[in-house]
Amino acid sequence: MQLAAIVISLTLTAVAIALFSRAIAQIVRQLRLGQPVPQGLRTDNPVARTLTLAKEFLGHTRMNRWAVVGVAHWFVAIGFLTLILTIVQAYGQLFQADWTLPVLGTFVPYEMYIEFMALMTVLGIGTLIVIRLLSLPSRPGRKSRFTGSTSWQAYFVEYVILTIGAAILLLRGLEGALHHVDGYRAAYFVSYPLVAAFDGLSTGALQNIVYLVALIKIGVSMTWAITIGLNTAMGVAWHRFLAFPNIWFKRDAEGAPALGALLPMTSAGKPIDFETVFDDEGGEDTQFGVSQVEHFSWKGLLDFSTCTECGRCQSQCPAWNTGKPLSPKLLIMSLRDHAHAKAPYLLPGAAPDPVATTTDDGVPAVAENERPLIGTAEQHGVIDPDVLWSCTTCGACVEQCPVDIEHIDHIVDMRRYQVMIESAFPSEAGTMLKNLERKGNPWGMAKKKRLEWTKEVDFEVPVVGKDVEDLTEVEYLYWVGCAGALEDRAKKTTKAFAELLHIAGVKFAIMGGDEACTGDSPRRLGNEFLFQQLGEQNVESLKAAKARKIVATCPHCFNTIANEYPQLGGEFEVIHHTQLLQHLVDENKLVPVTPVDGLITYHDPCYLGRHNKVYTPPREIIGRVPGLRNEEMHRHKERGFCCGAGGARMWMEERIGKRVNDERVDEALALDPDIISTACPFCLVMLSDSVNGKKNDQQAKEELRVVDVAQLLLDSVRTPSADGAAEPSPSPSPSSSPPSSPPSSPSPESQPTGS
Repeated sequence: MQLAAIVISLTLTAVAIALFSRAIAQIVRQLRLGQPVPQGLRTDNPVARTLTLAKEFLGHTRMNRWAVVGVAHWFVAIGFLTLILTIVQAYGQLFQADWTLPVLGTFVPYEMYIEFMALMTVLGIGTLIVIRLLSLPSRPGRKSRFTGSTSWQAYFVEYVILTIGAAILLLRGLEGALHHVDGYRAAYFVSYPLVAAFDGLSTGALQNIVYLVALIKIGVSMTWAITIGLNTAMGVAWHRFLAFPNIWFKRDAEGAPALGALLPMTSAGKPIDFETVFDDEGGEDTQFGVSQVEHFSWKGLLDFSTCTECGRCQSQCPAWNTGKPLSPKLLIMSLRDHAHAKAPYLLPGAAPDPVATTTDDGVPAVAENERPLIGTAEQHGVIDPDVLWSCTTCGACVEQCPVDIEHIDHIVDMRRYQVMIESAFPSEAGTMLKNLERKGNPWGMAKKKRLEWTKEVDFEVPVVGKDVEDLTEVEYLYWVGCAGALEDRAKKTTKAFAELLHIAGVKFAIMGGDEACTGDSPRRLGNEFLFQQLGEQNVESLKAAKARKIVATCPHCFNTIANEYPQLGGEFEVIHHTQLLQHLVDENKLVPVTPVDGLITYHDPCYLGRHNKVYTPPREIIGRVPGLRNEEMHRHKERGFCCGAGGARMWMEERIGKRVNDERVDEALALDPDIISTACPFCLVMLSDSVNGKKNDQQAKEELRVVDVAQLLLDSVRTPSADGAAEPSPSPSPSSSPPSSPPSSPSPESQPTGS
């Protein structure tokens, strides 16, 4: 028995080491096929990156958002790393059944740790197995986050861990019996029942069982290594190695997920400047976006290989939850499988083109290296166009991914090629692009229309270049935005916020109508050229106006000016209107006194909440309005559900599945609210459209309102006069100066996002 165990174990070990080493070399070569990244983007501040990695792994900060799963996975992950010496012990036990590690082997604290961690690993993986079995795709179907995952790989990995953990405890029990442990000992506080069970066996029998269990432990471990060595695309196993560099090389060294700003379009690792790209030699070779898998950066290829197929992204995705073909998980898996299958044709000494074959259905097949990256099933495309254009860039996938995959960046990179080179995108979005090119706004309205709302308020709204020479004369530039100036429902928010600033005595001014759209929608659609054109125009205008502090009612404008204009040389201090309003309420410059009765539920705009972490200010404002009863929807804050307008979806028709805004409103209606509130003009339009449709179908009560937080606050700040008309409530400090510093709050969410 002993000889057979030794021969089998050593043979499996030799094969495992060879295949595992070859696999590592293959993965490294495949990653090097990716494009370079801008200098310093992934390697700046190595100390902070190392601390971020340690915090995310040891604290499981991203996994623990799902408490039970996070705790169970923590023990499994820590056990995988710290129980490695038990394999060394098992090799020794093949040759001498009662062999123990020198020094450590008889160190009681170490023995107790091994016992505890082995038990918790078994319990942890058992918990994860149960969770998977309770969520089998065959039961809840599309609702299961495991739908589309490679089931056999997950089961294989889970049962390997379960077997190894059980083997460690069995060997501990056998060790205790061989060492004649009589009575309870701290070193065997978990395995003592096994020690007692084995106590009656002879020494020879105990030794043979040790050889057998050690063989099982080593054999299962090496079989696992052989299996993943033969399957480099097996992310469910490889993530335990690749997650470490993937987290270390994440976009933000301090640990923030890849949300907020998009990365600039790059070619050969350098950002593309469309004003000069064709001036230099080699401009014709510039790569615009991604049309082949090798056009992704090496970090993109690392992202694909790191996917654990856990489906957290899928479970939170608004497209997937409303019947669209997009699943962030399945998209990443498709790119991963394609990258690994195509790599042999791209590496030096590439394999010859394969002979054309047919599928099981008799349909002519295409070699992997000839498949288009974006294409329909008939075109053998890796990613279907409907998948690509279903994304709202809400960021739920990036927020939830435990290994920091940057889904949005990859989706937008593919969109960039489709838009700028292929001109292949939903036709409705073309109208928006033409309007932006001609008129500077998505609706194609004349510039003078931007100022018409100022005639609808009974106070003067200063305009830069007309009423004030520049912005040094006021505290804030109010960036009204296209929707706030031109869309009827959003204009109500604009007027309400301007009136609140007027009541509070805050000096502000607006641009004179020459400003253009910030470029959020064209950039997320994939038209980087138009974004740069609009953005550079606005940056120049803002600098000419000497802008210092900017407040915006639109989270998309807020995000673009604060986080993306620095890429164009525009560094401004930007806050959202809810942040400023909270500050004014806290300073008693705005006093909510008039009750606004009813049940309210607040919808988190993705580009305010998830992308910029502003969750508290709008809720605190709602909480200060007397009479309101606030109740959260099931999905809120970090797990908030999109309205369906982001990622330029505002300008595209929804033809597949349920409308995203209808799904969100149905969730709100389950609370039977009187008011649905939000803090974004896009969300306001989408939610209003859905509510109005449901009123027509008598699914929503007629008095249900959809309003911005600023409108709510204004309703409460106004006090009824003797004749019944509303008038502003008096400020307790009418002579006080306007805020001279950005809004502050005990919550970090209230701080400005811009620099």
